[in-house]
Amino acid sequence: MTQTNRFFRFLIGIILVFLVIYLGSKVNFIFDPIISFVSIILVPLMLAAFFYYLLRPLVEIMTKRKLNRTIAVLIIFLAIALILVGFILGVWPSLRAQFLAFIESAPDLLNMLGKQVKELEQSGVLAEFFPEGTNILSKVTDIINQGFTVAANYLSGLVSFFSSFVVVLFVSPIMLFFMLKEGGKFGENIVSFLPRRFRDEGTDLLNDIDNSLSGFIVGRVIANIALGVLMYIGFLIIGLPYALLLTVVSIIMNFIPFIGAIVSSIPIVIIAFTEEPMMAFWALVIILVAQQIQDNLLAPYIMNKTLDIHPITTIVVVLVGGDIGGLIGMLLAIPVYMTVKIIVGRVYNVFFKDRWEKA
Repeated sequence: MTQTNRFFRFLIGIILVFLVIYLGSKVNFIFDPIISFVSIILVPLMLAAFFYYLLRPLVEIMTKRKLNRTIAVLIIFLAIALILVGFILGVWPSLRAQFLAFIESAPDLLNMLGKQVKELEQSGVLAEFFPEGTNILSKVTDIINQGFTVAANYLSGLVSFFSSFVVVLFVSPIMLFFMLKEGGKFGENIVSFLPRRFRDEGTDLLNDIDNSLSGFIVGRVIANIALGVLMYIGFLIIGLPYALLLTVVSIIMNFIPFIGAIVSSIPIVIIAFTEEPMMAFWALVIILVAQQIQDNLLAPYIMNKTLDIHPITTIVVVLVGGDIGGLIGMLLAIPVYMTVKIIVGRVYNVFFKDRWEKA
């Protein structure tokens, strides 16, 4: 009888949840301003949180040396400003020149691409990969156009991601300043709302989430920079055009696990192919070798063991995030998954584990 009552209570709970969702959809005019506000503030908040986890260790080191926390944050902001000035004076001119040259030479690149495909078709190399009677040039062109479409879609997503540049430029540093200045007070304020008997569990939960996000973000940044350095050196060795531009794009796109590596490889291989097929082969080899070094040698030592997520799970989570929220959804997919996983695990241990094992 008791089991039956629990079953009916469970069903009633599910029905109430769906009823709340349904009623919420009928009064969406109440939630539209909230959704609009969140969409405006989401990108600055993401960037602020990203740099918070990167810079917090520096703030902690400086405060341990008896330096006032506010002064430490201001010193770090000054250092960032100097780094930006150095980037604008030293790196940006080359990057900008390569980008403009790439835009100007795009028609020539397409012509060279068609020429290379025709030469391979005449040599019979491509016939091994396509059925007899297939228009190889048309087939290869379709495949390349699909690749360009995918790359263009993600590029447009990246442009829209930074479309509110003025908001990002002014709001993100302000958010970041207060995040670094306040330190762990935000978590303490959240825990203070919990009942006293759950505050220790709440503190442990927030610490687990904080450590996981910190390990993921810092580890991903270090691993991606290392990957970019390896790829850039390799691209210089084979003489790949626009090496700096392609490397920067790869570093940015590799923040999206698995999917980003594939998408960023498409323009690299295509541009290398327009020079000569062997360069495309060596460019692909460089990408694969750099990825293997990152995944098997660097990542296990850089990234925390608690961040171990099965590759299939990663792909599914990233694809679902992309379907829900586009580029932003893909970037947030893994951190959100990690956070939800930790919360569900902690709630299960506190409220349901003993009951389940005794059932």
